[in-house]
Amino acid sequence: MKLMTLNTHSLVEPDYASKTRKFAQVIQKELPDIVALQEVNQSQSASVLPDVMLPGYVRCIGFDRQIRSDNYAMILAEILRGMDCYYYWTWISAKTGYGKYDEGMALLTRKPIERIRQHLISRTDDYENWKTRKMLGVQVQGCPDWFFTVHMGWWNDEEEPFRGQWDSMEEFFRSYRKKDSTIWLMGDFNSPDNVKGQGYELVCNSGWQDSWKAAETKDEGFTVEKEIDGWRDSDTGKAEQKTDRMRLDYIFSSEKRKILTSEVICNGKKYPVVSDHCGVMITTGQKMPDKQN
Repeated sequence: MKLMTLNTHSLVEPDYASKTRKFAQVIQKELPDIVALQEVNQSQSASVLPDVMLPGYVRCIGFDRQIRSDNYAMILAEILRGMDCYYYWTWISAKTGYGKYDEGMALLTRKPIERIRQHLISRTDDYENWKTRKMLGVQVQGCPDWFFTVHMGWWNDEEEPFRGQWDSMEEFFRSYRKKDSTIWLMGDFNSPDNVKGQGYELVCNSGWQDSWKAAETKDEGFTVEKEIDGWRDSDTGKAEQKTDRMRLDYIFSSEKRKILTSEVICNGKKYPVVSDHCGVMITTGQKMPDKQN
């Protein structure tokens, strides 16, 4: 089974249309079973598209915002279809981003989506507050595992600290932990693994497996190699501990699983740069099952 995650930076990214096509080419070549995306935007001023005009789209129950004509996930899925590469997809937004976008997250799946869940992880549920955070998860046909995409806040944020969001997630996941299934948690955690006593250690100490650490074959793992939005001192009002090169993007599993490879992608070495983050792709020792047990 192959899993991929990327903070896309989406419509904010310079030359995003060209970079979206390049990312679609990566997906077409690698054919991941699940693609988890963060910072997936659409312009609030763009025209609305009815769901019936969106091949492969599955709406999350309880999410009522309409897909608009420049939605990044929709365009990515559309480009892939033009390459004869078909993915199902779902999307939610959590907040207004940069004053003009519906900003959220998406999941693309090779198998049909059977179940979708969203969950508010921040204290605030104010759509106009940029610190509002949600996560999105799916279960696909024939597989008992759950796959979630998440974009978390910072450890030192006084209003929306990482610990509070993680506690909310852990409470939510209690009902999803099953003996014969795994929760895969993918995304931008805004928490470097080289800073002691903060978010990364909290996740690992909560019993989650870092796929990069567990991988039999892996690279250096760095997913950010320059200063980015959210990591300037002015973004949080308080400087975070950081280095020039950081691991901020992870794929965690609720159970220990065999991980064959973990690779950073879209870093200019393995595939072109398409965002201010690099992506992560792992190959596990299990196959996507044909049917549930």
